[in-house]
Amino acid sequence: MKKEGKYIYCIIETKQERNFGPIGIGERGNEVLTIGYDDLSMVVSNYPLTKITANKENMLTHQKVTEKVMAEFDSVLPVRFGTVASSAEEVRNLLDRRRREFKAALRDMDHKIELGVKGIWKDMDVIFNEIVEENEAIKNFKKALAEKNGNDIQAKTGLGRMVKRALDDKKERQAKEIAARLGRTSYEHKLNDTIGNEMFMNAAFLVDKGREKEFDNIMDDLGNEYKNRIKFMYAGPLPVFNFVNIVIYPEEWEK
Repeated sequence: MKKEGKYIYCIIETKQERNFGPIGIGERGNEVLTIGYDDLSMVVSNYPLTKITANKENMLTHQKVTEKVMAEFDSVLPVRFGTVASSAEEVRNLLDRRRREFKAALRDMDHKIELGVKGIWKDMDVIFNEIVEENEAIKNFKKALAEKNGNDIQAKTGLGRMVKRALDDKKERQAKEIAARLGRTSYEHKLNDTIGNEMFMNAAFLVDKGREKEFDNIMDDLGNEYKNRIKFMYAGPLPVFNFVNIVIYPEEWEK
């Protein structure tokens, strides 16, 4: 039987012991508890001392536990997925050694949340037509290819590369335009990788809890303004995973 360790979700500032319920990772109904040192605590649950599988279910549990903690605490520092300590004593040792760093980060993230926004073009035929109209080189290349009955494989490949570059540029411009509007109410934002041709934006915004409604209103305005062009996917409040990700390397644990 493998030795039990402590799977770590996040760090909070509290002296009180807390129990967030049997919602721990691994589908074993393990209690999610706090282990504290002075006024800092890590939120943990029991988990075998093995490498945890980075599947959708485990990652979602990690997020949901952190969100539950967020509902009660104004400042929460997410810890990187898959972090397991061998004992409660190791957790306390780390809280002691990195106390100044954790306290500063908690102050920085006080009363802040993450809001996620994805932008997806509804009609790619419209987008590709715009690309042709906006780019004289692509327009001429396409015309010349059509005159050759489109049988030049090398030319078609070259045209495809030109269109891909133009599409990437168009994605970037559209994302920056939307992010600038939403950025009026946020401290900072990050543009993450997108998937497929349709998605032009996958962004995270760091927002004060007191301005969440203002952010919502801008999202409503954008939805109405671009209703025929863009589908927005809006998520939050979320843990600040894109802005704080506490990493604990194995060599940091003191035996």
